[in-house]
Amino acid sequence: MPYLCDMLYIVPTPVGNMEDMTMRAVRILKEADLILAEDTRTSGILLSHYDIHTPVLSHHKYNEHESVQEFVARLRSGTNIALISDAGTPGISDPGFLLAREAVRNGVEVQTLPGATAFVPALVSSGLPCDRFIFEGFLPQKKGRQTRLQLYKEEERTVIFYESPRRLLKTLEQFIEVYGPERQVCVSREISKLHESHVRGTLAEVADHFRQHEPLGEIVIILGPRLASDSLRLTAYGLQDNGQSLMSNELIMGKGKSKNKYKNS
Repeated sequence: MPYLCDMLYIVPTPVGNMEDMTMRAVRILKEADLILAEDTRTSGILLSHYDIHTPVLSHHKYNEHESVQEFVARLRSGTNIALISDAGTPGISDPGFLLAREAVRNGVEVQTLPGATAFVPALVSSGLPCDRFIFEGFLPQKKGRQTRLQLYKEEERTVIFYESPRRLLKTLEQFIEVYGPERQVCVSREISKLHESHVRGTLAEVADHFRQHEPLGEIVIILGPRLASDSLRLTAYGLQDNGQSLMSNELIMGKGKSKNKYKNS
């Protein structure tokens, strides 16, 4: 398929399993004039695996404000650029928005490929309602954090957060303070990797689980809606009338990935 002139391709890359790379993504990365990567060392492993030899330049949150106009100028001059991040879809809690916005402002066509992102598998696997949801991503660490938390106190849609393992337990404890211990939640970790797991239950139950089991890997928190009635609890979690909860579902994926997302297990 021939390229259009002045095209910015936003290309998702695997969040864990190398096999999640699409054939179209591989083709575009091979045929582009230039690849912009969040971390050239991390992306180099992926590109080498798929025998991609397109020139690569660095484009990350620390230099994007300085370099964005240079890359827009290249696009306008006819250079086809593919943007990738370390994992997942650029722009979703990763660099990408700024370049896409400036490209659009300058009349450059932006085309985003469908592909890997962590929160969609976590949401669907959670067992919580996924017909209406909000993606919050990473909460502010200090200023504005409590304001953001309060926004979802009466929320009737499922809410999605990203979190680091070292802050997970503290965040769950804050959720208990704001939303109450009975709010339904699912904590998913290592999506599409060898040790993918989903821990489901009330906030109190899931927090207790992680007090006893140190969280590792990349974390997605799926917070259930405010109306977490007994019927929701039954349908979402398969609980019995006696209230016993399904606490954890460990998925051992025979052909998954190791902790190094781009190193074969």
